[in-house]
Amino acid sequence: MGDIPRGNRPLSPHLSVYRLPLSAITSIMTRITGQSMLAGILLIVWWLLAAVTGPDAFAAADWVLRSWLGMLVLVMSLWSLWYHFLAGIRHLFYDARLLLEITEARQASKVILVGSVVLTLLTLILFVLA
Repeated sequence: MGDIPRGNRPLSPHLSVYRLPLSAITSIMTRITGQSMLAGILLIVWWLLAAVTGPDAFAAADWVLRSWLGMLVLVMSLWSLWYHFLAGIRHLFYDARLLLEITEARQASKVILVGSVVLTLLTLILFVLA
């Protein structure tokens, strides 16, 4: 089988040549954000358990949570939550056989990207002002 003549058939496109459509990228990002929310959840659970454990444990957990890295994890988890939520709504539209045309799917992907950033910023503003 190894010496079958292949002729001039083209090779499969390589990732450096082929560009994924935006709807495929946002679909992949939905799975990634679903998993990435775990980091924020674990950080908050650790903080809550430390609050119940004692003042020394809480001080350590609170320091980590309030550090720039802890805040970055929480903000990215918040963005992941909004992104995943909006992508889930888009999936409900797909289940209803809506937004399946290429231009509609591309537009829905853009709405998810922009909407998740806007909702994250609004949530941060509401929590900082409250």
